[in-house]
Amino acid sequence: MENTQNLSESRIANAWAELHAHADNGHALEADAYRLAFADPEFLLRRETRGIRIQLEMLKPDLDQTEQGVENTVVVFGSARFPSPETAQAAIDAANASGDAAAIQMAKRHLRNAVHYENARLFARLVAGYSARKPLKERLFISTGGGPGIMEAANRGAFELGAPTLGLNITLPHEQSANPYVTPSLSFKFHYFAIRKMHFMMRAKALVAFPGGFGTLDELFEVITLVQTQKAKPVPIILFGTDYWKRLINFDVLVEEGAISPEDLNLIKYTDSPEEAWTMIRNFYSLTAE
Repeated sequence: MENTQNLSESRIANAWAELHAHADNGHALEADAYRLAFADPEFLLRRETRGIRIQLEMLKPDLDQTEQGVENTVVVFGSARFPSPETAQAAIDAANASGDAAAIQMAKRHLRNAVHYENARLFARLVAGYSARKPLKERLFISTGGGPGIMEAANRGAFELGAPTLGLNITLPHEQSANPYVTPSLSFKFHYFAIRKMHFMMRAKALVAFPGGFGTLDELFEVITLVQTQKAKPVPIILFGTDYWKRLINFDVLVEEGAISPEDLNLIKYTDSPEEAWTMIRNFYSLTAE
C-alpha cells in the first residue's frame, strides 16, 4: 500500500496538474471558490496572503540548499553593469571605429571597470579551488545575486573549476534573468528584497563587496549593521577596490561625529587583490590549504 507521504504528494501533484491543464486548455485563471487554496493563484496573490508568500519565499531556497549540501557560502556583491574584459575590449574597438566621442568615453570607462570583473572571477576560482579538495560539509560555495556584471564574474570563476554556484535573483521592472554560470538547481528568484537579503546571510561565511551602485550599498550596509548589532555572527566583510570605496564612503567621518565607535571600523577590510581577499577569509577561519 502506498505510504501516507507518497499519497499526499500524489494528491497535491494531481491538484496542481489539474490547474495547469485548465490553463493549457485556454481557460483564463479566474477566481474559483472551489479550487484548492494552495493551488489558487488569485488567492495566493492577494494582499492578505502576503505573509504566506513571504514564508514560502523563505522556505523554498532553504530546503533546496539543504538537500544539495550547501551549508557555507562566500557572498560576492557588485555592479551588474561592469562587463567582462573581452566584452569591454570589443566595445572600445567598435567605438573607436565609429569615431563617436561619447561612445569612446563610455567604452573606456567600461574597459577600466572590467578589471573588477576579472578580479571577481579570479577570486571565485580561489574559493572553488580550495573547496574542491574538501568534503561537502566544509566546502564554500560562491553565492551572488545571479545577475550580470560582477555577479556573473564570480559565478563564472567557480563554474570554470566545475563548482556549483548559487544565484539569488530578484524580480525587477526590467527583464532580469540568471547568468549562465549559476547552477540551475541553485538558481532562485525572489520577489521580496528583504527575504533575499536574509538568504544571503543565512549561510554566509564571508562577504566580498566589489564596486557597485545602490543595490550593492544596500546589501553591504545590511550586513555591516547585522554584524555590528550582533544580529549575525562576525564574518569577514571585504571591500574590494580600495580607491573606489574610499572615494565613495568616508567612514572616518562617522567616527569623528560619534555616529559609530572607532572599533566599528574593524568590521571592514580593504583589498585590491583576489589572493589577499582569499587570505583574509582563510586567516579569519584558520583554514588550511589541504
